[in-house]
Amino acid sequence: MRNFKTTALLLTVPASLMAIGLYAAPILQVLALSLTEPKFGLANYQSLFANAAVGRVVMTTLKVSVMTTVLTVLASYIVAFAIIHMSAGWRRISLFLVLVPFWISVLVRAFSWITILRRRGVLNSTLMDMGVISTPLDLVYNLLGVTVGMVHYMMPFAILLLYANLSDIDRRIMQAARSLGARPATIFWRVWLPLSLPGIALATLFVFVFSLGFLVTPALLGAGKTLMIAEYISVQISSTSRWDVATSLSTMLLLVVGIIVFAAMRSPALRAAFVARPQQ
Repeated sequence: MRNFKTTALLLTVPASLMAIGLYAAPILQVLALSLTEPKFGLANYQSLFANAAVGRVVMTTLKVSVMTTVLTVLASYIVAFAIIHMSAGWRRISLFLVLVPFWISVLVRAFSWITILRRRGVLNSTLMDMGVISTPLDLVYNLLGVTVGMVHYMMPFAILLLYANLSDIDRRIMQAARSLGARPATIFWRVWLPLSLPGIALATLFVFVFSLGFLVTPALLGAGKTLMIAEYISVQISSTSRWDVATSLSTMLLLVVGIIVFAAMRSPALRAAFVARPQQ
């Protein structure tokens, strides 16, 4: 058994070295640039807190990320809850439909939303033809458009995370509550929802952290008017060659994400999401 464990550990060495080379080394290089470009010291980090443009970008990023997280988790919970209570056949079809977006490029999805939401797009044209509105609504190239696109992108991930959690809930607990005279609404709020909190916590953490570093969808659906951190970093590197700002802001984003994940993992609800439950 000891030899088997040693062999298994040795088999992980190539993958570990590859991970260090592909992830750790670039991150360390970014950290080094943030401390040495244009000169050695913490001046780059000090300038971030005094930069009004960076402050606006950070606030926009937090606003979009929070809105995306709340809407995504809420909508995904409803979908996952419905899938759990479907028959086996419909459940397979629904899960297949949830997986379909993974096979479509993020660029295609973003441009599709532009086609739907632009001033002469599908939605505005339909509403105007129906007489609901007289002038086109501004649904894209703003905060609303970015949020819609990000929610659409994140929902499949959140649905699968919540579905995995809800599938592990022991239905006999619901039957026991029902046999004791609890009404369906009471069962949901007092029994089902508390048991699903680990899945909600995990989906919330995943969506929020992912949203903080989102680039493609905000860049296309925001068109530079709703500037988030990742796009701001990209502009600093590709357009203005401000490596000092880009690397220091990247390092701060990585640090903030690490702190959020570390703090979240101390939550009992989130830790419970990684504890295997006994089979029903």
